[in-house]
Formats: sequence, structure tokens, C-alpha cells
Amino acid sequence: MTEVNRGIQGAQHCLESADALIKKSLGWVKRQCTGSKGISNEKLDEHQLASFDLAWCAAESAGARFAIDYARKVAAGGGAGSGPCLEERMALVFCAEALQNIHNRLRARPQSFGLDDADLAALSVPGVSGFCQAQLDAGNLGALGEAVAALNGATGAYMLSDDATMMQDSFRKLATNVVMPLAEKIHREDRIIPQEILDPLTEMGCFGLSIPERYGGLQSDDHEDNMGMIVVTEELSRGSLGAAGSLITRPEILSRALQKGGTEAQRQKWLPQVAMGEPLCAIAVTEPDTGSDVAAMRLKATKCDGGWILDGAKTWCTMAGKAGVLLVLARSNPDSALGHKGLSMFLVEKDSYEGHDFEYRQPKGGVLTGRAISTIGYRGMHSYELFFDHVFVPDENLVGGPEGEGKGFYFTMAGFAGGRIQTAARAIGIMQAAFEKAVSYSQERKAFGKPIGDFQLTRVKLARMATLLTVSRQFTYAVGRLMDQGLGQMEASMVKLFTCRTAEWLTREAMQIHGGMGYAEETPVSRYFLDARVLSIFEGAEETLALKVIARALIDAA
Repeated sequence: MTEVNRGIQGAQHCLESADALIKKSLGWVKRQCTGSKGISNEKLDEHQLASFDLAWCAAESAGARFAIDYARKVAAGGGAGSGPCLEERMALVFCAEALQNIHNRLRARPQSFGLDDADLAALSVPGVSGFCQAQLDAGNLGALGEAVAALNGATGAYMLSDDATMMQDSFRKLATNVVMPLAEKIHREDRIIPQEILDPLTEMGCFGLSIPERYGGLQSDDHEDNMGMIVVTEELSRGSLGAAGSLITRPEILSRALQKGGTEAQRQKWLPQVAMGEPLCAIAVTEPDTGSDVAAMRLKATKCDGGWILDGAKTWCTMAGKAGVLLVLARSNPDSALGHKGLSMFLVEKDSYEGHDFEYRQPKGGVLTGRAISTIGYRGMHSYELFFDHVFVPDENLVGGPEGEGKGFYFTMAGFAGGRIQTAARAIGIMQAAFEKAVSYSQERKAFGKPIGDFQLTRVKLARMATLLTVSRQFTYAVGRLMDQGLGQMEASMVKLFTCRTAEWLTREAMQIHGGMGYAEETPVSRYFLDARVLSIFEGAEETLALKVIARALIDAA
């Protein structure tokens, strides 16, 4: 294999072979599931394992392509920030790992993918195997680990615009100086997010990042700016996921839903308030027995004189206690056969409460009660179980007005698209914090007469951590830029899938590098690990996202 084929061109050529197999397998699954009325959901469910694996293959392949594009841009700019070759070296290592992962999934049960040995040979030819072996060689990984350790937690050029860099600097200072000193106490004492964090975030316009300027937000009136939201989320999550990093999510979802389906009067009333954090908001979609199956929701909305009556339960409603308004998805048409077409969205106003439990009584007798769910991590925000007992909502708070009835599902999906890319940014922030701690501890902790960071295995761990963090970041940034152009919905689901599980692995490795101290509650890496675990569950559980969103769309298009 020539030197040039060991580099970016070689990586791209290898990925093309993998993509051809993924495409062939998707087409085979589609043929197995297609009948006279199109693709059968029942038949597709018989291929869940293959669909899940193919979603992961496609996500890793997409990440590898974005990594290659990133490395080329850095090279074209002179290798800004961290040495001329570091970004390319990390991109190549990631491509090799992605190829290995794709090959392993397909090779384990080729019949499930409609493939045979001849097909799989495309990923076993000397060119592909030689590329992977060269990049994943212990010497190469160890040298990369030594290089990234010398940067003390930095992992390559960010490639941000001047405006995004200014936002990054401002919120990084806030996260370091305000959030981090409070994060451990909030986590260990299970406290509600204090005003010491909320007040400066409000002053900096944090809650208006996804709201157009004409409604009092920071976003331009003529185009989206997902990059600003991503960068701010990343930096706040580096400070603490539960105490800061997730504060933007609910305003993000609510504002996108209102911009998609709200009336102009509703936008004029609510968006300026949300942008100021007065009131804080929460999203009530998930129900106790339905989980990610939004179309199966049962919380009942019954029409009455001047409005609607809500009865039923919601769960995992984050920030519901402190919030002054809830965006609630409810079944406004009792005909369950309508599925998601029978759902509408409502804005439910309530008082704000500081505690873990609350009871809000309306003048006309309706009662909304909430109880915070005890969780192993992600503390500060608090997620609640909610019980609606004859809660009245005026007609003016039906999102979209009369024309919005039955369209709540679509408004919800518009909001969640932004929530997924933002969750990827949250994952990056946690990974960055964990990586910084892992690097510093590896340089301070000594074993057998030298720092543990001098051992090959630790260097290899740091190399892989830096590589996955950098690719996760650039994958997310690239998708954010696509979304600014009105594209990238599929990629937003892919990057959420990929980064969230990666955050679990990386924070686990940070704990492992700390040894026994990593398991101590007083060490921040233990909190990072606990917080990271929730990322693959909320804003679209990993399985639902892979099967119902990514794989289904890929199979439809095959």
C-alpha cells in the first residue's frame, strides 16, 4: 500500500467499500419487508437486529466522512491550533476503527444482512486491512496519545467562526468560574439549580439562543444559528450537565415548536418571555406506559367551554417544578385509531416551585401535582412525574389555535430535531470535561516509579479518547451547519446516536484512569459517568432512534 493510500485518500477509498455493503444490505432488508402496500412495519420488526446494526454502521460511516472533511479543512488552513498533523492522524484512526466496527457487525451474521462471504471480502482485501492495521498499530496509537497528552486537554482545531469563538470563550468562563464550583454540591445534595447559575445565564441571553431577534432572542431573523446553540451547550455541559448544560434544551424545543406551528399571537406572547427565562419552561411528552412511542399517548384533552380539560399522567418531565409553563402533548381526539393524528399540543401555565414535590391548584378546581424522580445522575434539573386532574387550558393556549388541533405530533417532532443535535453537544461537553481530568490525572498519578501517563496502555486510551471526542465534536458541528441550511435531519439523529454512547465509553475510561479515586463521589469523573448514562435514553432512546428514525429512513431510501 502506498503512503498516499495510507492517508486521507486511502481512508476515503476504504469507506466507499463499506458504504457499498451498507447500501446493499439496506436494499436487501427493504425487499424482505416490502409488500403490495409498501414496507410492512410488522415485517421490518422481524429484522430489528439487522436494522439496529445498520443504523450504527451508517452513523459511524457518516462520522468518518465528516472527520475526513474536517482533516482536509485543517490541512488547507495550515493545521491551525495543535500541530500540522494531529487532526489528520485522529481522523485516520477513527476511520480505521469505524471500518473495523462495520466489518465486525456484518461478519458476525452476514445472512441477517443479505450478504455472503464474497461480499464481505471487500472489507478484508489487503488495501483495507493494511490501512486499518497501520492506523490501529500500538505504536501509532501510543505516539498519538503522547501528542494529545502534551496539549493538556485540547484535542485539535475547533474551526469555528469568530462569532462562535466569542460565544465559546464567554460561556467557557462562566462554566469554569460559576458552574463548576457549584456542580458537586448540586449533584451530591440533589439540589435544584440555584439562581447563582440562572441569573448570569439569563443576562447572557442563554434562553434566547434559538429565538429570532424579532421575538427578543439572539438568533437572526433571516436564518438559523444552530452553531451558537451547540457551542454554548457544549461549554455549559463541560461545567455540569445537570446544573447548566441542559437548561437550553427546553427553550429550544418549545421555541421550535411554536415557530413551526404556533399562531403569531402565541409567538408574540411566549417567545419573548421564554427568551428572558421568565417563565422557565418544561416539556411534557413522555407517559408512564408509552416511552418513546409518541403516537400511543393517552393523556386526555377534552373540549369544554372556552378551552380544554386535561386528565392523565406524564413522566420524565425535566424542570417541571421550577417551570412556569409546560408544553404538553395530549390526545384531543379519543379515537385511538388516529394514532399520532389525534394529538394536540397545549401550553399549560402554572406557578414555579423550588421543591422536589409540588401541587398547583387552579381557581376552577383543576389540580396539577408533581413528584421529582430520584435518579443516579443528571441532578439539578430534576425530572418529574406529573398528574393532571381536570386541569383547564384556555383555547388561546392550544398551539396553532383551532387549525393546530391534531397536529401536535408534527410540532413535537420539529422541536425534537433541535433537541437531538443539542443532546449531541451536551455529550461533547461531558466528554471534554472527563478528558481534561483524565489527562491531568495521568500526569500527576505515579505507579511503579513513573506517571501512569507514560505507560503505553494509558497513552492508547488517551489517543482513543481524544480521537472520539474530536470526531464527535466535528460531526456535531458539521450537522449543525447542515441544519442552518435547512438540511441534516437524518444526520442529527445519527450524531445523537453516536455521541451519546461514545460519551458513556469515554467517561468510563476517564474513571478507569483514575483507578479507585474514579469511583469516589468526591471526584468529578464519577459524576460525569453517571450523567453521561442518561444521554442515550432521553431525547429519543437509542433503540427507537436507530430503528424507527435512522434505519427506517435509510431503508425507505434504499
